[in-house]
Amino acid sequence: MDSIIQADLYRYGRLTGRSGLLKGWLDPGFRYMFLYRKVQKHKRWTIRGLYYRILKRIFTYHGYQINSDASIAGGFQLYHRGTVIIGPVIIGKNCSVSHNVTIGRSYRGGQLGRPTIGDFVWIGTGAVVVGKIRIGNDVLIAPNCFVNFDVPDNSLVIGNPGKIIHKINPTKNYIKDVLL
Repeated sequence: MDSIIQADLYRYGRLTGRSGLLKGWLDPGFRYMFLYRKVQKHKRWTIRGLYYRILKRIFTYHGYQINSDASIAGGFQLYHRGTVIIGPVIIGKNCSVSHNVTIGRSYRGGQLGRPTIGDFVWIGTGAVVVGKIRIGNDVLIAPNCFVNFDVPDNSLVIGNPGKIIHKINPTKNYIKDVLL
């Protein structure tokens, strides 16, 4: 098993090995990420590449839609079933995304482009992160926030429109079960 898949699997209750993979497969978030990783690994027009792309497409019924061109580091976790839309963005290691979250590009305004999200970022239910922005490391984005501005490291974003509060280790009790 790839180390990146192992890091993802560990986020789902410290699961490891083949028995952990079987348990993890029961979780729709891990199952979708497993297929996403396989799509990333295999070229588009190979038999395995087509097979994993078809499976990934089938499993969108849980509401997950992650662009195959997105760059997501290991230890990524999808909480709960529900609409999660992630465009071709860059996401660091050990990040967590709740349901009803949109992360993508902005087509208008001053922040045209896609976000870059750092390591150890937790994004709450209903949050929207758009535009050519940078979300720093160890950032917690509270539920229902609209973020179209840069967020520095060690911050908490609350409200709509979002307000930045500097806080040391804001994701301490939110991001758990991490393989370093």
